[in-house]
Amino acid sequence: MKLHSYFRSSASFRVRIALELKGLAYDYVAVQIAKGEHRKAPYAALSADGLVPLLEVDGEKLSQSMAIIEYLEEMHPAPALLPADPMGRARVRALAQSIACEIHPLNNLRVLKYLVHDLYVGEEEKNQWYRHWCRQGLEAFERQLARLPAAAYCYGDTPTLADCCLVPQIYNAERFEVSFDGLPLTMAAYQACMALPAFQKAQPSACPDTQA
Repeated sequence: MKLHSYFRSSASFRVRIALELKGLAYDYVAVQIAKGEHRKAPYAALSADGLVPLLEVDGEKLSQSMAIIEYLEEMHPAPALLPADPMGRARVRALAQSIACEIHPLNNLRVLKYLVHDLYVGEEEKNQWYRHWCRQGLEAFERQLARLPAAAYCYGDTPTLADCCLVPQIYNAERFEVSFDGLPLTMAAYQACMALPAFQKAQPSACPDTQA
């Protein structure tokens, strides 16, 4: 397998975590999003949406992190990233989508660049935008966790798809100095994940294309 990835991409980070949790080997192919490589050859010929991650497997090309992780789950079901029961799977998917579909799109790099370069938003205003939407989303995430049974991770006693999404979001939120006060369940799940080697190996700092 080849994973086309950018070290700081939350979506790529999710997939790296899933690959590490499942113990799957892959080749890392760096795509420098900050330099616009995702819009240029040769990557533009591989990716229809011009985004990362992109997984090449068995002669096929898969895009969108959530679809890639679900594919990995179906092809390599152990260790499982989704519970066995339908309700449990729905709960985990809801948690994951709260981050992947609600928080992340508003704070994606291309959105932030548009705010600055096209709408002429100042640097501090841009950061306020990020902090506002991220904090609002994390508060909603915390409320969801509060309605679920107590767990070591986001859901249950093993990491799930929800944890694959949570850790990259917290990583990026730290860069923008988002406040984590009043989010005890969210941060407890994050800390539990960060104690595991799989999450550490997937960190941006461990990527071949990492930058300060």
